[in-house]
Amino acid sequence: MSDSVGTVVSIVLLVIVAIFVIVVLFRAIRIVPQATAGVVERLGKYHKTLNPGLNLLVPFVDRMRPLIDMREQVVSFPPQPVITEDNLVVSIDTVVYFQVTDARAATYEIRNYLGAVEQLTTTTLRNVVGSLNLEEALTSRDNINGQLRIVLDEATGKWGVRVGRVELKAIDPPLSIQDSMEKQMRAERDKRAAILTAEGTKQAAILQAEGARQAAILNAEGDAKSQILRAEGEAQAITTVFGAIHAGDPDSKLLAYQYLQMLPKIAEGPASKLWIIPSELTEALKGVTAGFLAPRGDGPTGGITPPPETPPTTPAPSSIVPPATPPAAPTPPRETPNA
Repeated sequence: MSDSVGTVVSIVLLVIVAIFVIVVLFRAIRIVPQATAGVVERLGKYHKTLNPGLNLLVPFVDRMRPLIDMREQVVSFPPQPVITEDNLVVSIDTVVYFQVTDARAATYEIRNYLGAVEQLTTTTLRNVVGSLNLEEALTSRDNINGQLRIVLDEATGKWGVRVGRVELKAIDPPLSIQDSMEKQMRAERDKRAAILTAEGTKQAAILQAEGARQAAILNAEGDAKSQILRAEGEAQAITTVFGAIHAGDPDSKLLAYQYLQMLPKIAEGPASKLWIIPSELTEALKGVTAGFLAPRGDGPTGGITPPPETPPTTPAPSSIVPPATPPAAPTPPRETPNA
């Protein structure tokens, strides 16, 4: 009986020792993941910072605080009302990029570094935007981001936190200001469109005027050249005719005959109601009559004188043409030996 009791006690003791050993090992061995850090306190005082990997602690003496993420973190803060220099309330959303660089300082220098960064961002943002009007605040985001990052980085340095970037996600002015801005932008766009349309119309008018000017110049040059060529042609024709007339040496009879041929053409005009017969015409007719009446013994026709042709004449109201003397009987032909 006593042996069985001793055996049971031994087994219980062994189990207790095994459990104790397991608990000691569990509390002594710590595995820290990558990109995290653990702060160890020994008897309530900071002892060391555990690096990623396998670490050993003294059981029941050392205590490790919650792990701290050492990666860069992104936090988006809710919209904050900010008053600008021209007394307009705008709502600004901010995004902060920060990273814990010292786990000990982030643990012991401040209680809640994330809340501290949020409050510091809000106060700094109000100070920076409060010195700007609405238009400057809307167009100076890079300047605001730079000022916020400098102030936050200086303030959070002793907390073991480094602020990398601060971005303004949205700047929302009041609805009335948004309507006014939309109307202003619409007016600016209409103004630009009107200016561009006017400039286009101006350029089109200038180009059309330039084209009309060039066309008029070219037409004038063409007319001038055509008139010069026409005048040169007429001059050459007159010179040719004049030279032919002088070379042919016409007599008064031929000229009188030409006078008679031109009279019907003069009478063909619908406005020829009054004829003015020059005094030279009567002398020419006398010469023609004398030429027809005088016998010609030789000539290109072999001595045969053709009968005269009396052209139709119309008496003019200003002068009376005497009747022509009837032609004489034709002279019998006479043969002339050919040369």
